Amino acid sequence: MTTLAETVSDSVVITKRNLIKVKRVPDLIVFATLSPIMFVVLFRYIFGGAINLPPGISYAEFLLPGIFAQTVVFGSTVTGASIAEDLQKGLIDRFRSLPMSRSAVLIGRTVADLGLNVISITVMALTGLAVGWRINSSIGEAIGGFLVLLVFAFAISWLMALVGLLVRTPEVVNNASFIVIFPLTFASNAFVPLESFPAPLRAFAEWNPVSTVVQAARELFGNVPAGVPVPDVWSLQNPALYTVLWTVAILVVFVPLSVRAYLRTASR
Repeated sequence: MTTLAETVSDSVVITKRNLIKVKRVPDLIVFATLSPIMFVVLFRYIFGGAINLPPGISYAEFLLPGIFAQTVVFGSTVTGASIAEDLQKGLIDRFRSLPMSRSAVLIGRTVADLGLNVISITVMALTGLAVGWRINSSIGEAIGGFLVLLVFAFAISWLMALVGLLVRTPEVVNNASFIVIFPLTFASNAFVPLESFPAPLRAFAEWNPVSTVVQAARELFGNVPAGVPVPDVWSLQNPALYTVLWTVAILVVFVPLSVRAYLRTASR
């Protein structure tokens, strides 16, 4: 039975290992940053003119929090694919032979992927500033906006970790995560106002946690101008709280499930 200190120490080692891997395979960073830049430019200059927003709202400021949310949620799928790849290559068997905390493998993986999301958000923020996005709130509120995005993405990483342990092939993990996460991000307020949605889809989008992540980020970045009508549903009236509740629920469910699945896998 490992102690908490040993688990933390082992997790730090695994995190460093995963980050060093990124350094040695720069393609991971290149494609992780090119994709959000492409989305920012495409939506800002190609689709932006076709989307109707209430008066006084800049599409750049409406768009960027949505792009942030989409990118960190898609970025969290790297966790599942990486774990499946380690299983496929037998690396998990090597970890099993070492005197280390079993949960450290998953903690190190999710924390390292959180670091990748930090890099992606930094690149996107700089790109957003270049295309007209601005933060109109205080430094503390802006930091809170980035934290909401990253903490939610960290929770999704644990969900994806379980998928990677159960599926065990990177290709299937990518396909399975795309089927789930793609509709969640696009059936939200990330790119267009919910008023344009048909009633059933709008009801789903209003309670979709991706929508509340986006709404919370917009409010914390000061990208919701004064005078914009307040949403008439509780989730979007309290987006930060609703997002935190979802985050806690995901972690409470999927952290123990992922650790248990890893222990079963490592004991085979």
